[in-house]
Amino acid sequence: MASVPNSGSAPPPPPVWDATPPGTSPVGYGGFWIRVVAYIIDVILVGIVLGVVMGLFGLRQVNPDDLSDIDPRVNLLTILVFWLYFALLESSERGATVGKMAMGLRVVTGEGKRLTFLNATGRFFARILSGAIFCIGYIMVAFTERKRGLHDIIANTVVIKTR
Repeated sequence: MASVPNSGSAPPPPPVWDATPPGTSPVGYGGFWIRVVAYIIDVILVGIVLGVVMGLFGLRQVNPDDLSDIDPRVNLLTILVFWLYFALLESSERGATVGKMAMGLRVVTGEGKRLTFLNATGRFFARILSGAIFCIGYIMVAFTERKRGLHDIIANTVVIKTR
């Protein structure tokens, strides 16, 4: 039997079915419904905090039927509280809001790294676009390969499962 001499080249890469190192599992992505539940938890929590903060500043919700009664400070405070909540927590070491932590989710960059505050801020404000077009940007989560919404694509982020 003749053997082929070693030409000094590297061994061929492993086949695709064998690409995951032993003892590790492929990354799971946070799908549509689990993210909806996480968001509901977050909205309830932020709503409670916002109610307390508004009470401390003597602000009140306006009657939606009387548009002459709108207080722009309420809208500004609402945007500020939601932005800081999402951007600070998603750029934190845990990489998740309370709702995402409860559902076992984490937000990372497209390369799997921790978000910066600026990246998390961009993701937060990109969500406005996701909702503005009849929520199609959110619905995309159910149909894209890595379960990414329009805001995730714009900010180059991915929501992954931690458990």
